[in-house]
Amino acid sequence: MNIRLICVGKIKEKYLVQGISEYVKRLSRYARVEIIEVQDEKAPESLSPAEAQAVLQKEGSRLKRYTRDGAVKIVLAIEGRSFTSEEFAEKLKQYGLSGHSQVDFIIGGSLGLDQAIIRQAHLLLSFSRFTFPHQLMRLILLEQIYRAFRIINGEPYHK
Repeated sequence: MNIRLICVGKIKEKYLVQGISEYVKRLSRYARVEIIEVQDEKAPESLSPAEAQAVLQKEGSRLKRYTRDGAVKIVLAIEGRSFTSEEFAEKLKQYGLSGHSQVDFIIGGSLGLDQAIIRQAHLLLSFSRFTFPHQLMRLILLEQIYRAFRIINGEPYHK
């Protein structure tokens, strides 16, 4: 499987960079993983709704440039569907079995995602109703993808 994480912003915290690198390395025996970071739009703390929408559109345009035609697009969104680890593993397995070898995971920035990105999703994925920093979400997502491949391959994993 060919997995692409398309994310707004760069990871600055060393511990997150190390964790992300570790899971990319672990995943290399199951899938090709590519992480693409697009520039986040600088914005003051308090934005009008119109200003916030403009930020989301600019970031969305950057994200869209890297989504692949024919790839399954999984967008991380708080309003999305939640899975158990086993259900998520089954979902990834089904994508592969149905001939979808390319999966694009899309993670927005601090304001979320443009509706144009959300509308193109094949799946809206939620890890929780909590709000997480998007940098941390990248690490959590990679860990769950790794766990999914362990489950798919009948290998032990921590419950």
